[in-house]
Amino acid sequence: MRDAETRPTVLAVDDEPDLAELYRVYLDAAYEVRIATGGEEALSMMDESVEVVLLDRRMPEMSGHEVLEAIRGEGYDARVAMLTAVEPDVDIVEMPFDDYKTKPVTKEDLLALVEVLLHRAEFDEHSQEFFALASKKAALEAADTTNTDEYEALIDRMEAVRDRVDDTLDHLSARDAFAEIPGEIP
Repeated sequence: MRDAETRPTVLAVDDEPDLAELYRVYLDAAYEVRIATGGEEALSMMDESVEVVLLDRRMPEMSGHEVLEAIRGEGYDARVAMLTAVEPDVDIVEMPFDDYKTKPVTKEDLLALVEVLLHRAEFDEHSQEFFALASKKAALEAADTTNTDEYEALIDRMEAVRDRVDDTLDHLSARDAFAEIPGEIP
């Protein structure tokens, strides 16, 4: 959890320097923003303080997918959004990102995306997984890529995760129902 004095750190990765700088301008008032114009540079800027990564998917030398795999392989728990001109296809189903947005994005869209990702980071693992799957489902539906086995498997995974989230909420609700509330008269 961060304190009020600390601004969350966002790493924006895009091989177009002007676009990476635009992201910095959009986000700089509310966040500490690092920009990288390539995969290796992004990985050299990655550390535990980075809470959100905005990652271009198509970059020369090291793709966004490769950067994403390296981030996850190093054990970083940052929320990652693929921010790309590449229309989503079923290949995104197994990618370990949290959200997928197709460029161009407005300042308002980018600010909202970062806020949503920061908010999701506060949820438990099952809830985070559910939100990531829901984002992939929405991206595939927007690209009209729903008549595939991968899409159906995604729906099945969502249902299984939803059941685990519901079980957790039921457990917490039952436990909280019997919690003693200080100051209440019996």
